[in-house]
Amino acid sequence: MEPQQLTFDQLPAAVSELLYKVTNIERQLSTTSTQSAQATDCWMSLDELCEYLPGKPAKATIYGKVHLREIPHKKDGKRLIFRKSEIDEWLNAKGRKTVAETQAQADQYLGKKKRSKSIA
Repeated sequence: MEPQQLTFDQLPAAVSELLYKVTNIERQLSTTSTQSAQATDCWMSLDELCEYLPGKPAKATIYGKVHLREIPHKKDGKRLIFRKSEIDEWLNAKGRKTVAETQAQADQYLGKKKRSKSIA
């Protein structure tokens, strides 16, 4: 699409049209982000969780993680249910830490040790 040459007289109408389009885009983006936020916070059954997790683990593997309280879950009567947002957080937390994150954690730990010794 080739850009049009605007005259000074056409400028107010062009700006008005631009504002209208930007407002529509913002409205669509906010609607999309709201829908995606609602979609990430849905509940999943055990079967849905097995399909969702990387590696598609067996039900017995999930039951083992539930028993050891390694995976976030809730019980609905006898049924296990899993919140998608909590599972995503759990998956992200399981990742390996970078060298910088490990160093920061060590520095924070050592700083607490030094302070507790100086107090005693």
